[in-house]
Amino acid sequence: MEFALPNYDFHIEKSATGLTIYDRLRKRAVALTPEEWVRQRFVEWLIAERGFPPELMGNEVSLVQNGIKRRCDTVVADRAGRPLVVVEYKASSVPITQKVFDQIARYDMVLRAPYLIVSNGMDHYCCRIDIARSTYAFLKDIPHYESLKSDIQ
Repeated sequence: MEFALPNYDFHIEKSATGLTIYDRLRKRAVALTPEEWVRQRFVEWLIAERGFPPELMGNEVSLVQNGIKRRCDTVVADRAGRPLVVVEYKASSVPITQKVFDQIARYDMVLRAPYLIVSNGMDHYCCRIDIARSTYAFLKDIPHYESLKSDIQ
């Protein structure tokens, strides 16, 4: 699915090292890179347009995979605290390729979330994973939070 993300009001400041943007999930200013710009706009869109509760969302979530520390761009939990959605962002200049899906799939081997989303700010893809059946299906749209089902793990 392709759509540009809307603009939201952000707290952006100039620092000695460049621009920073306030990340409401991490509750601190972070470097405003092209990927970070996509992340901040997409997180706001999920909250404003899809009803994702910010208190159940985390940016730059650490995990260990095969003994290697990694960080997921955004993880959204269900109301019981289990991973529900994993989101991977790329800068708008980076196309969404199989390599991006492979990256998020590796994260999900650890987290076992039933939904994966990838976005570069222009193109967004969401798929539902059925871990028990080892299948997946791409969705036509990104669902509203309340319609997501965590019972397929």
